Amino acid sequence: MSVAYRFDAKEVFIRQDPETGDVILSRRPATWDSFFSALDNGAVTADFPGKKERHQGTQNRDPFEAWSE
Repeated sequence: MSVAYRFDAKEVFIRQDPETGDVILSRRPATWDSFFSALDNGAVTADFPGKKERHQGTQNRDPFEAWSE
């Protein structure tokens, strides 16, 4: 594994670009100030987040399915 792809944080955001299908990892922001500022200034459209992001459904997975002792 290359250290070039490591984050110096415990959490990252994961999203998929709808046009390319690329999976994008980004560092979690220290604060949400820029997000709320964008909301207040009208920089975010009324349909944000999109319908697909709002309705992701549920997943019923067994985290130990492939594990054996």
